[in-house]
Amino acid sequence: MLTDQHNLISRRDVLRQANIGFGSLALAALLGEESTAAKAHHTARAKRMIFLFMKGGPSQVDTFDPKPRLTRDHGKKLPIDRPRLLFHSVGEQNTTLMASPWKFRQHGESGIPVSELFPHIATCVDDLCVIRSLHGTNPAHGGATLKMHTGSDTFIRPSMGSWISYGLGTENRDLPTFITLAPTAFHGGVNNYGSAFLPAIYQGTPIGRAGLPATQARIQHITPQANTSQQRKQLDLVRRLNQHHQQRDPHDTNLEARIRSFELAFRMQSAMPRLQDVGSETRPTQQAYGLDNPTTQDFGYQCLLARRLIEQGVRLVQVTHQNGSGHWDQHANLLERHPQNAREVDQPIAALLKDLKQRGLLDDTLVLWGGEFGRTPTIEDKGSPKKSGRDHNPDGFTMWLAGGGVQAGSIYGATDEFGYFATENKMHIHDLHATILHILGLDHERLTYRFAGRDFRLTDVHGEVATGVLSKKRPGLIDSDRSRG
Repeated sequence: MLTDQHNLISRRDVLRQANIGFGSLALAALLGEESTAAKAHHTARAKRMIFLFMKGGPSQVDTFDPKPRLTRDHGKKLPIDRPRLLFHSVGEQNTTLMASPWKFRQHGESGIPVSELFPHIATCVDDLCVIRSLHGTNPAHGGATLKMHTGSDTFIRPSMGSWISYGLGTENRDLPTFITLAPTAFHGGVNNYGSAFLPAIYQGTPIGRAGLPATQARIQHITPQANTSQQRKQLDLVRRLNQHHQQRDPHDTNLEARIRSFELAFRMQSAMPRLQDVGSETRPTQQAYGLDNPTTQDFGYQCLLARRLIEQGVRLVQVTHQNGSGHWDQHANLLERHPQNAREVDQPIAALLKDLKQRGLLDDTLVLWGGEFGRTPTIEDKGSPKKSGRDHNPDGFTMWLAGGGVQAGSIYGATDEFGYFATENKMHIHDLHATILHILGLDHERLTYRFAGRDFRLTDVHGEVATGVLSKKRPGLIDSDRSRG
């Protein structure tokens, strides 16, 4: 069980108050290397994770969940009751069934059907575990996005990435544990990668923002204005002043996080610029990710950067896709916008999966793809089929996993014959979080933090591990030692 007892007093404080050196331990404390070797709760299937977040909600019935009955009954009235809580639709609005405009075809040895929207990802289906039975409770973007990222749509809670950082710690002291690329500034904003009441050292580090070309996204002030010796002297002075101030309140985790952040920023000055410069990648690699194509360049750069970051020990990288004002939120212009969105991400995602596999990283890297919810199988009528779209649908939608010991080339769960409600092996977002933590070697019921008189966890009082998505092979012995802080 992990609780805030680990953070009541830091190793630096112990060393200072005891007024002893302990040789290398003192040096480690001076450099901000306080770390505790610990064992994960069980054998991990993956050491790290990449979350490919499709902001706005891709339509499951147009991507990875084909519905022959929906095609057959196109134009008819929905013969089942709709959810009691809807987003836009009232009365008789949005009750007419709309078949997918795109054809599905089976691919790979697994024969998993994929929409023609994703010809590149279709070549990777034998590495995917397609989960068709996700469901949530909130039909609004803000609440659903927060739920997906933090487990709560009503309270400010630590993000999934922060919980993973807290549980697993860092593999590279020169880089942040949790990085989010081009995060959205709304629908939860910083709370989607914040640490809330967890110590601030576990919050995500953003690079770029929505609307800014990813190739222009840089960590500010990464280039030093002083030489290394001068910086070291300045940091040592600031550290001593902060430590003196911290003596008044040894339990101030924010100040402790600030001390560590200064040291991390100092070390990142040499590591981060090199990582963000993808020019060192071979020409074929850059082309595979679509960096030579204006349509795929932005998301391709993010995917390539994600691979470079996890390759160097970053535990979790989130890559967010949102292009323009509508992203995947096609209440209208579904025929135009969903293909455009797919063209922007399809090739880069397939390149990422193949690159990870070729480098031997996919076996211990978990990749998650999906949005905050799905879309209705009924039409949101805008006057003509070409202008119409689909409404929000949190009651049944699709995400997929790859790598990290999941059952490759498989389909888990199902929605009804129209694609509206999850019906078979239903997986709530709490269950998804529990399963992700399990894959990473963490028991969601034991990964807790005491705050305001009670133990909190990512899944709160809910969540069950969906063992059906896990590979039947016995997980390999992944090094579960972790360095927290």
